[in-house]
Formats: sequence, C-alpha cells, structure tokens
Amino acid sequence: MKLEQEELTEIINGCKKQHRLSQQKVYEMFYGKMLPVCNRYAKNSEEAKDILQNGFIKVFEKIDKYNFDGSFGGWVRRLIVNTAIDHYRKHKNVYLIEDESRIADSDPWYEEEPASKYEGISSEDIKSAISKLSPAYRMVFSLYILEGYSHQEIADELGVSLGTSKSNLAKAKANVKKILMKKLKK
Repeated sequence: MKLEQEELTEIINGCKKQHRLSQQKVYEMFYGKMLPVCNRYAKNSEEAKDILQNGFIKVFEKIDKYNFDGSFGGWVRRLIVNTAIDHYRKHKNVYLIEDESRIADSDPWYEEEPASKYEGISSEDIKSAISKLSPAYRMVFSLYILEGYSHQEIADELGVSLGTSKSNLAKAKANVKKILMKKLKK
C-alpha cells in the first residue's frame, strides 16, 4: 500500500499523539516487511514475532524522535534491527550454551568458487541455510551481509571483539556454503 507523503505524515503525527488507529495503520504497513527481518535474527518464528512485537513497542515509544528527515520505513527498520540486537544481548549466554550439533563443522578459510557451482539454489534454500546457523553466527552474518554493518559496529553492538566478529562471519559463510553444497548433492 503506497501512501502519499501527506497521508503518511498525518499517520505519524497521529502516532505521536498516541492515536490507536494511527498506530494500527503503522503496524499493518510494516508488519509484513519487518517479520522477515526479525526471522533473520531469531531462532524460530515465535521468537521472531516476540522481537517484532517489542520492536513495534519501541517504534511507538520513540516516534516523537522521528523528525521526517529520511525514510520512515528505514527508521522503523533500524529500530526493529536494534530490538533484535538487544534481544540477542539479553539472551547471549543462553545462545552460547545452545547445542550447535546441527551446524556442520567447517574450515572458515575456504576458497571462493564460481557462482555457476551454485546453480539450482533458490533464495528459499539460502534463507533456510542461514536459519540453521547458530544465533551468534546468524546475528553477525545478518548484520554484516544484510544490514551493512561494519565489523567494528557489530563488535560494539554485540559486546564482542573485532576478531570475534570477523571469525563468526567467516564461519557463518563456511557453514552456509557447506549446507548449500549438501543440498546440491541431493
């Protein structure tokens, strides 16, 4: 649903006044776009929905800070991603204890291969492979590859070293590659 800027401004101003109908419109506009974002950071769909719900709470709590400078959708996305990061930080110790037996062992120093080797792999296959990563690997992979964060930003956000961010990304890439290669051999 494409809104005119004037209508969007009216909805945002309604949210700033805590009008429920305006909040509902924002929720409906962005739920479908933001749930896949949350799924990239969550270990399952229920956790993704929890992150999204908490993200919308933050959107409505902080909407007074939105100053119409830049895209409203980009602002909402940033708050949702930050909510996912906060969720990861809060549950970091639980994630570190989690059984990673579902992750293939891999050498993070693999060589790049031609794209033609991956013909037959769909975007759903890639999403599935990413979802099989451990929470720590999935978080770094998503922030770096999908959100465009630098390793320094990831290290600062997650409270890890720069080397850990780089290592987790390399291992995540290797694991995704290994999962996809197994898919191709079937």
